[in-house]
Amino acid sequence: MAGYAAGLWQQRLENPGADLISMLAHSRVNGEAMTFPTYIGTFILLVVGGNETTRNSISGGLLALSENPEERRKLLDDPSLIPSAVQEIVRWVSPVLHMRRTATEDTEIRVQKIRKGDKVVMWYASGNRDEDKWDDPFRFDVTRYAKPNVATQLGFGAGQHSCLGSRLAELQLKVLFEELLRRFPDIHVSGPVRRMRSNFIYGLKEMPVAYTPEG
Repeated sequence: MAGYAAGLWQQRLENPGADLISMLAHSRVNGEAMTFPTYIGTFILLVVGGNETTRNSISGGLLALSENPEERRKLLDDPSLIPSAVQEIVRWVSPVLHMRRTATEDTEIRVQKIRKGDKVVMWYASGNRDEDKWDDPFRFDVTRYAKPNVATQLGFGAGQHSCLGSRLAELQLKVLFEELLRRFPDIHVSGPVRRMRSNFIYGLKEMPVAYTPEG
């Protein structure tokens, strides 16, 4: 992927066009031209960030609906609940399990002292099941975000580190589950699931499904 990106960089430097790679190749950071390493890092972030997390939310969401058929029935009966289900899927799946940050000042969180410069690991999978934030957080509930005053799920991060592609991801998940459930209302996981071995990304390597084809 890096080699492919490098070729695009050189092409767009010489012949820029109205495309994303041209914009990156000719952009300026703090008044200076973007360096090649920064470009490569940005390219990979855009490709992976817009792919792996959304893809794993889709498969993880379908698994959750298969394991909770009464929740799938709610969506079939009332498709207007799908936007709420999308937020619940991201909360439930937590496609990025954790991130690490560096504390910029001394602080204390729940009697745990954190010093400036300490490395802090934020487990989104744990935060998304915080009993102080959600009622019954260990239950998959597609109606959760159709209710008022519900805490925001942390699957897209928070603050200055919020996912720039969150709105696109929400739209993709919404459209996919609208169409998937409309066309294949009985789709369900039909065999053993093989998970990705990772403590960073929640992912599924294999997940067989069965459904009745459209007539």
